[in-house]
Amino acid sequence: MSKNKTLLDIIGPSMIGPSSSHTAGACRIGLMAGRIFGSTIKRVDFTLYNSFAKTGFGHGTELALLAGVMGFYPDNPLLKDADKIAKENEIEFNFHYKADYSVHPNTVDISFLGEDEVKVTGASLGAGEICINKINGYKFDLRGDYTTLILIYKDAPGVVYRVTNLIQSQNVNIASMHCDRNAKGQVASMGIALDNEVSEYTLKKLSEINDMYFIRKLEKIV
Repeated sequence: MSKNKTLLDIIGPSMIGPSSSHTAGACRIGLMAGRIFGSTIKRVDFTLYNSFAKTGFGHGTELALLAGVMGFYPDNPLLKDADKIAKENEIEFNFHYKADYSVHPNTVDISFLGEDEVKVTGASLGAGEICINKINGYKFDLRGDYTTLILIYKDAPGVVYRVTNLIQSQNVNIASMHCDRNAKGQVASMGIALDNEVSEYTLKKLSEINDMYFIRKLEKIV
């Protein structure tokens, strides 16, 4: 007799119901966060808030987040074995739970340790849609629906112009852009959604801008 199927056995991007946010959305957050981290994971800590914390276990939220940071998509049947796969790959992982009603009900902080330390905050908005809204404490608005450049740098006159001019000089169109800073002349962040791919040359030139602390190119998550 075959075993009963669980939500994790049948999950797919087109699913409806609670698992679209608590499982498919959670996996997509993990997938984007893992790409933002961009290196081999030694340890990852997840802090789940509110609805994620209260009902996530029954929907496989923890396994979905862990599978996502390892690069699995929401329709991968290996999601249900994410904890075993992480242990086989010597990835240490921990889950924490908090209540904070100032944030979206389905919010998670993901803190990575490897060659670097990176903290990513994201929320599952429903129907598999997500938003990455903080990286290392700096504000973003990343949805995974475009190839996106992520920059963290020192705020200075002309930086936004240099970045956008460089991108457009390579015949790449900017679909949308989100900029933020914590104070004038301090650290600033920029998320740029693009209609086209950017070259390694463009990334190299971006890295040559003074006080550019963090650069990532995220491919569109289908």
